[in-house]
Amino acid sequence: MESNLNRINDGDFIFLVLDHKRRWLVQVNAGKEFHTHRGIIEFDDIIGKPYGSCVFSKPLEVQGYLFYVLKPLPSDFILHMSRKTQIIYPKDAGIILLYTGIGPGSQVVEIGSGSGALTCILGHYVKPHGHVYSYDIRKKSLKQAQKNIKNAKLEKYVSVQYGNIFEEEIYHKNIDTVVLDIPTPWDTIKIVKDFLKLSGSVVSFSPTIEQAKKTTFALESHKFFEIKTVELLMRTMQINRNATRPNSRMIGHSGYLTFGRKVEEKENPYRGIKPKEKEYVDMKGMPLR
Repeated sequence: MESNLNRINDGDFIFLVLDHKRRWLVQVNAGKEFHTHRGIIEFDDIIGKPYGSCVFSKPLEVQGYLFYVLKPLPSDFILHMSRKTQIIYPKDAGIILLYTGIGPGSQVVEIGSGSGALTCILGHYVKPHGHVYSYDIRKKSLKQAQKNIKNAKLEKYVSVQYGNIFEEEIYHKNIDTVVLDIPTPWDTIKIVKDFLKLSGSVVSFSPTIEQAKKTTFALESHKFFEIKTVELLMRTMQINRNATRPNSRMIGHSGYLTFGRKVEEKENPYRGIKPKEKEYVDMKGMPLR
């Protein structure tokens, strides 16, 4: 028997799939319908059914195509939500979570909300006791991000607001992770270091290697630890019985991810101790050749 949590209610989002190319992130509304080139999907035919069900497009006599109704995954929200800016792909979001340890209860600051794609992922994983504080200086991006956060039902775990880090309009303490998606992340390292708790992480997403290099040098100069930059390339496989090979198209370069961790700064008093007086070798009485 299906749990009520797995049943589709009025106002819920569904991932409507016809085939591997044609798929939509759609909000279900009672009494309304969704039009496709393969017929009409009536939402009343979906409400009350469990996720994973199928529905047929109308009119049945001339259309009757089978659509699958799936529960949207965080990656579906990223790839199919409304957006006006470049997104961080699921492949990059995944390693951000793993390399920073973001999880239930984490306190996260995001500088550069964009359309809220990554923000939704972060909000999904900090539930039920964590929070994501996301900032941007572009009004259009803020409006779109706030809409996407609301659609994903994450308002309780995510706050998206205006804030300019370069004008000292943002301040936090005891943050687990800071995520940077801005053109000049290296200029913020000194500031966000004060946000972080010890062992906290900073991660910066940059399209170009020059940005990653400058960010790395800034992390080094401010004594961050475990500094590394990675690039992820992902391709799917075309699997047939007698002709399996990589697909011709792939998600290639999307950006560079630079990581660092905040540690306690303390000089080591035990290693590399220098003698108080200069040492020298007395050659008196030594045979000379």
